[in-house]
Amino acid sequence: MDVFLPATLDEALDAAAAHPEVVPIAGGTDVMVELNMDRGRPETLMDVSRLPELREIRREDGSLFLGAGVTYTRIMRELPELTALVQASRSVGSPQIRNRGTVGGNLGTASPAGDALPVLAAWDADIFLGRAGGSTRSVRWDEFLKGVKQTSLEPGELILGARWHVPSGPGSFSKIGTRNAMVIAVASVCLQVDEPSRSIRVALGSVAPTVVRAREAETVAAQAFEDAGAWDDPRADPGDEAIGPFGELVAEAASPIDDVRGTASYRKRAVSVLARRALGWALADRRAGAAA
Repeated sequence: MDVFLPATLDEALDAAAAHPEVVPIAGGTDVMVELNMDRGRPETLMDVSRLPELREIRREDGSLFLGAGVTYTRIMRELPELTALVQASRSVGSPQIRNRGTVGGNLGTASPAGDALPVLAAWDADIFLGRAGGSTRSVRWDEFLKGVKQTSLEPGELILGARWHVPSGPGSFSKIGTRNAMVIAVASVCLQVDEPSRSIRVALGSVAPTVVRAREAETVAAQAFEDAGAWDDPRADPGDEAIGPFGELVAEAASPIDDVRGTASYRKRAVSVLARRALGWALADRRAGAAA
């Protein structure tokens, strides 16, 4: 096995162009598991953890760019206002894994159980990809994530990071598993309220071949807010009659399978309950903010 140790992003992109089969490794929290369990043995690895260009966090006119090499620990420490992403980061493994694991790794692995991915989906993130010569392209999260561990990343390209418009409103991430920590999600939900666009976004993990949005549920919930006047007055209550179908509509967006971690019916029930709880938290947060 060959291992490349580029010192700059340009060197890394040149190496990727010359060796399209290369497997980038940053934290190694996914790649090394595959190696240790002998599920795959790539001919070439490239350590991108040293690249300063991938560790950048940039704010750009209401948007935020998160470099592919930013760790979960840094997210928790440096971006506390991004509640949903911080909650997702906190749920990733142990402190040691959070110190090494990156959102770029979650994107590259493209597991439907990746904890950061529902958050990026709820925020309609664009994924930035680079290749040698300075060429860069961006693709929407749902164009990048194609299926179970499948992406639209082309040979010779590296993931540079993700960018999204920072939402204004309460959001949350929650998941269930066999225990509270260091567990692969059986099901996960990110819910984000965005006040300026009067939208409610719901993304689901571990319940389909890739992360999915519950579009119909989003529309129904946003309309319930509108009908109750809750967008203009956070203290207004949309009521259970209007919000009642929300959990069931979220579950309808899921297409899970039975596996060793849970049954399909359990996963559907789980995302229904998680989504209703998340919506309740969002309503409570808005009321608390109005009363402050």
